[in-house]
Amino acid sequence: MVLRFSNADGDLMDSDNRQPKASIILGISAYYHDSAACILRGAEIIAAAQEERFTRKKHDPAFPKAAVAYCLKEAGCKIEEVDCVAFYEKPFVKFDRILHSYLACAPRGLASFLKSIPLWIKEKIWMKEQIRKELNFNGRIIFPEHHESHAASAFYPSPFQQAAILTVDGVGEWATTSYGIGDGNSIRLLGEMQFPHSVGLLYSAFTYYIGFKVNSGEYKLMGLAPYGEPKYRELILRELLDLKEDGSFRLNMRYFNYDVGFTMINGEFEKLFGGPAREPESKLAQRDMDLARSIQEVTEEILFRMARQVQRVTHLKHLCLAGGVALNCVANGRILREKIFERIWIQPAAGDAGGALGAALVARHMYQGQPRQVDGIKDSQKGSHLGPSFSRDEIRTFLEAQNAPYQEISDAELPERIADLIAAEKVIGWFQGRMEFGPRALGARSILGDARSPQMQEVMNLKIKFRESFRPFAPSVLRENVADYFEMDEESPYMLLVAPVSAAQRKQSGSEEGSRFGLEKLLTLRSTIPAVTHVDFSARVQTVQQEQNPLYYELLRKFDEKYGCPVIINTSFNVRGEPLVCTPEDAYRCFMRTNMDYLVMGNFLLEKKEQKPLDKEIDWLREFELD
Repeated sequence: MVLRFSNADGDLMDSDNRQPKASIILGISAYYHDSAACILRGAEIIAAAQEERFTRKKHDPAFPKAAVAYCLKEAGCKIEEVDCVAFYEKPFVKFDRILHSYLACAPRGLASFLKSIPLWIKEKIWMKEQIRKELNFNGRIIFPEHHESHAASAFYPSPFQQAAILTVDGVGEWATTSYGIGDGNSIRLLGEMQFPHSVGLLYSAFTYYIGFKVNSGEYKLMGLAPYGEPKYRELILRELLDLKEDGSFRLNMRYFNYDVGFTMINGEFEKLFGGPAREPESKLAQRDMDLARSIQEVTEEILFRMARQVQRVTHLKHLCLAGGVALNCVANGRILREKIFERIWIQPAAGDAGGALGAALVARHMYQGQPRQVDGIKDSQKGSHLGPSFSRDEIRTFLEAQNAPYQEISDAELPERIADLIAAEKVIGWFQGRMEFGPRALGARSILGDARSPQMQEVMNLKIKFRESFRPFAPSVLRENVADYFEMDEESPYMLLVAPVSAAQRKQSGSEEGSRFGLEKLLTLRSTIPAVTHVDFSARVQTVQQEQNPLYYELLRKFDEKYGCPVIINTSFNVRGEPLVCTPEDAYRCFMRTNMDYLVMGNFLLEKKEQKPLDKEIDWLREFELD
């Protein structure tokens, strides 16, 4: 048996050779939505993944057994070798908030109380025992606060030695918003807003009202906003919340039901906005678009005021953001353009999945007191490519088992071959390297297309993704060319900033544009890259650098060299309602059930017309629950 001791810095040493052995920390988030696991060895983020990618249940909230198994495998260790497990929030404190909320509103909410409290008492509140049982783990378990985990996920992987931190989401234990300061290996939270007053829940209330799925459809609400006018902005500010200059506010709970009920809103909310909630999948009306625009503008104003207040209090040059609301890339873009801070770093897995990473980092830096090394330039997130990868032999074995015809292409010729196919307006499934951690496809599990094609947005939305035609696509652009195409010159590797398309790339709108309303605006050709130019001339930008993703960078470089454009479409490799593909099997199945033209997995290129039909066809709309 090898004994293990701690050295002065908290790392472990083997007794036989007295060499420092980096501690292994497992982070977990679970039981709300987007359960995930993360593993650290010393200061290095070895692996991180959402449970949904393995179970194929989008936003899976279950205990992340498969994600934990993957992380342990990637780290090459067994659960007995893990020194600490960190869970991303305090279950007893969260239960206290839920219980107090029901008691404060009794007898209202009795049905919800009778459904949720037994589940908490039976399972969720006893998280330490649950972790020990699920993992067969007998070591140390810690429970940072929810917003502490978010703050850690924002600051510790960032490139900054010192930064202000702002975390904004629906709700954790009690906090819905918090801010503080990160300095070296320490984080100090200075203030918070508490439930039920929440930007995230306010935005989700409108998501629900417009007929989208809460905790899933918020990004659709953001994408719909440019089609409308802010007709309800002042009504929202007058009736729904009392917004202060520093960004703090109180909601008028007369209009909401989420504090103790099964729904986000009540009849008073519906009366205020002139009718019942939109039925999911029904036709979108102009009112829906106007509501989306109105709540988006209100949310941007709240976050702008918060960011400005945080800078006033901290006097720091840099800002780190996390929490589900930090995925509102339109608001992030406004904060950047207003130059409140010199630089912003946003956790790419900003929602609850990132809480697993944050909890692990809290354990390392705040519980173990381990130092943190930064250079002020690069983050430690590895491009968020932290999920599973598959070798050439593994992919070949899968394809041969399917009797799938393929071509094997060398590394040298692959970028040019795919660039030519994109230029020919073919839609490409791109499966390369380690899967992304977080909701965005970043050039590992992506569907690619020609951003110059006027038809490509509609083709990819309706025939590939099987989703609403209004949904915008994101551009991937070479970092060195971003300012040529967009009104920004910042790194945006995680697709979390929206910027206007530059004036030089815009096209003059004809007289017909002024007479178009709602989704008719899609018909106008707005720029030299129309497939990624939203109706308000904006785009959700991903910048690509060679050191983060060499193969994807080379594809973009070759496309620019041959066709004079360093921009292509990048959207997630999945269909509506499905999680991002994880394995070669997931990718092949998605490829075969859609109208994609080609699939490239590693060095293997598959053409759709050469493939035999699947033995068993399944209706996507029945297999996956719509978002």
